[in-house]
Amino acid sequence: MRLLIVEDEIKTGDYLKQGLTEAGFQVCLARNGLDGHHLAMTELFDVIILDIMLPDVSGWRILESVREAKNDTPVLFLSARDSVDDRVKGLELGADDYLIKPFAFSEVLARVRTLLRRGGVQKVADILTIADLEMDIPKRKIQRAGKRILLSNKEFSLLELLLRREGEVLSRSLIASQVWDMNFESDTNVIDVAIRRLRGKVDDEYSIKLIHTVRGMGYKLEVENAQN
Repeated sequence: MRLLIVEDEIKTGDYLKQGLTEAGFQVCLARNGLDGHHLAMTELFDVIILDIMLPDVSGWRILESVREAKNDTPVLFLSARDSVDDRVKGLELGADDYLIKPFAFSEVLARVRTLLRRGGVQKVADILTIADLEMDIPKRKIQRAGKRILLSNKEFSLLELLLRREGEVLSRSLIASQVWDMNFESDTNVIDVAIRRLRGKVDDEYSIKLIHTVRGMGYKLEVENAQN
């Protein structure tokens, strides 16, 4: 499941991202309203967690844009604005839930899971497989041909992204935004290094290669009939 958090308070944003990532979600964090608005309007998410008092584009406006675009992604407002009027306004604009700061992370997690169960949100598989590779998302367990593979958090997220979008060519910039929540300059080799390390763990010992380079475009994960 992909979650978007739009939160300008650094500690709060990092806290939410870490907790939800550890709970098995793929989390994208925007630290201002402009970035959050852009992501909400251009990418697909299963739930959006949205602050109201942002320094540039308010959470109210982001929600209005999302609903005006006929996007029914569940939205959870997470705000220090605790008046009844604010809560009513949020719900009338189209928010699905409203939680007041300070909050308990367990309640945020429970509310996110409730939103995911509502209204036609399709459950994403917890266990992903290709060839003899298996990834168990809730257990954070990966194995190939029955052999356990240990990955760092970033490597795990990178492999999950490749598996969930099997066969698609993913650009370096897309990988950077989805796994690192950053925009990397085109001349950086961070993505290439990460792919190389991941290959070393999931591909190098096996005859069937799963991670492939598409020259000038990016990377993809699939079983190819003929290896280059």
